[in-house]
Amino acid sequence: MPNTIPNRQAMCEALLELAESDRDIMVLASDSRGSAAMAPFAKRYPEQFVETGIAEQNIVGIAAGLAHSGKTPFVTSPACFLSMRSIEQIKVDVAYSGTNVKLVGISGGISYGALGMSHHSVQDIAVTRAIPGLAVILPADRHETKKMTKAIAEYEGGVYVRIGRNPVEDVYEENDDREFVLGKAVRLKDGADLTLIAAGETVRVALDAAELLAQDGIRARVLNMHTIKPLDEEAIVAAAEETGAIITLEEHSVFGGLGAAVAEVTAQHCPVPLRILGIPDEPAIAGKTAEVFRHYGISAEHVKELAEQLLKRTGVQAK
Repeated sequence: MPNTIPNRQAMCEALLELAESDRDIMVLASDSRGSAAMAPFAKRYPEQFVETGIAEQNIVGIAAGLAHSGKTPFVTSPACFLSMRSIEQIKVDVAYSGTNVKLVGISGGISYGALGMSHHSVQDIAVTRAIPGLAVILPADRHETKKMTKAIAEYEGGVYVRIGRNPVEDVYEENDDREFVLGKAVRLKDGADLTLIAAGETVRVALDAAELLAQDGIRARVLNMHTIKPLDEEAIVAAAEETGAIITLEEHSVFGGLGAAVAEVTAQHCPVPLRILGIPDEPAIAGKTAEVFRHYGISAEHVKELAEQLLKRTGVQAK
């Protein structure tokens, strides 16, 4: 059965569990309790819920004040606005001030689809990962979202999380016992011919591409780089040295995101052929997620073609 639970709902379920035993868990919304799927939390724990209205800059400042008072605030606001309108407050009130605020950009990437560039957030990773003292995370599916929510609640420090709007196909089994470790990539599939590194909703695409490549005898390693910062440089170096080529996939601009972060590591430590697959330097088209992904080649079929071309051009033979 296809998954029908979006990551935002999984986060709400995790926060409801946490709030049962921790009265310091707070959720803040900027007229976004519905789109963030936080209405159940507001109903069950109204004294632990703050509605600011459409005031993205203020919501970050309020959250920082709550954190200074010993609370653990989760700000839930559309990623396109949270990462752009509130960036000064994120930089100063959260990161520079060292406050324990969890910033959750909902409906990230091109989740808002038909609403176009004003509602797309394909620059948020580039902006947030450049701010000192701020962790940046993109969970792959509902199961990882739940584990991540509980992990960052225990983590002392500022975090920016980006989650999508619609349900995504599961990456993990429900009974998967792997812990979520901030800053540690997850090797989902082993392989020695090349590595596919993905984050967020593109992890499923990477896994599907690896299955297609396997049909042609190409063994692709798949890394779920759920934490863009702090980045798991060890996993990237190992992938470069052991597989010899890398393709990155992301629901983000090709500038400043996951691909750029991986390229920074390989260029300095282990140069290998690298391709960055994401949104090019243009306003992303409007449309459903699947349509936008197809348009920009963020699909298993295109990744397979790109991998085969990369191996052919570099003369790398399947091991």
